[in-house]
Amino acid sequence: MRRYVEYDITLASIATREPTNVRRRLLIRNVAALALFVLTGGTGVAATERFVTVVSTTSTENSGLFARILPIFTARTGIEIRVVAVGTGQAIRMARNGDADVLLVHHKPSEQAFVAAGFGVERFDLMYNDFIVVGPRSDPAGVKTAPQVTDALKQIAAHRVTFISRGDDSGTHKRELALWRGADIDPVGHSGSWYQEVGAGMGATLNMAAAKQAYALSDRGTWLSFEGKGDLAILNEGDARLLNPYGVILVNPDRFAHVKAREGQIFIDWLLSDEGQRAIGEYQIDGEQLFFPNAAS
Repeated sequence: MRRYVEYDITLASIATREPTNVRRRLLIRNVAALALFVLTGGTGVAATERFVTVVSTTSTENSGLFARILPIFTARTGIEIRVVAVGTGQAIRMARNGDADVLLVHHKPSEQAFVAAGFGVERFDLMYNDFIVVGPRSDPAGVKTAPQVTDALKQIAAHRVTFISRGDDSGTHKRELALWRGADIDPVGHSGSWYQEVGAGMGATLNMAAAKQAYALSDRGTWLSFEGKGDLAILNEGDARLLNPYGVILVNPDRFAHVKAREGQIFIDWLLSDEGQRAIGEYQIDGEQLFFPNAAS
């Protein structure tokens, strides 16, 4: 297990995690980071601009999570985080091209393949929420009473009620297609009829679902922050197959020499620290928590 930086600023809120068998840490002391912290009076503000490019999903951006937690990190370290928010598939392609320092997405099989191919150093569990099936309150396909999400999809297909798909190779789209496969249905064969692909982000997909009184699969974080719900409501939830885990990965500097491994690792370590996990867990909308930190797992 490789870790490119282990900075030792000795703030309890940043570096409180002990090494475990699951996460065997390579302890490399970053003297420069410590010196910077001391010289700037504990603010971590550098004389020259430091930034990390994070390629991530639209859900982390649209939900407002980054707007909530990134200022905390920057105030602590002086490192700016520049987020490129796209679908998970596109995010991984960008990281494979070396166009980012850190990858933060939500499709674990693709993340593991990214690391296995040598494009990332290591994947860390970061947080999770879940997916939900939303649709018109009248529920013409009767999915609210379906015992499993695959049963809900079967009823949508049987009633030929409009379903709006992101169709953008995002983590949400990947999970949606996996759920259709679990229901033994090929929705793409009905593309353009009751199954409609928008090739856009979650917000645009929900907007179209609201306009067409249609069903859609959404991540809960974006749904809670979405203001144009109209007549849409959550109609199916709670199935274990709807769990939505997020992972964070440092892009491999051995493959891409320009990757900001030091700053990127500082950001990852902060996300996994007590302070970072607490910031994630404390983010709420209307009293409802959007993401659940799970780095300790």
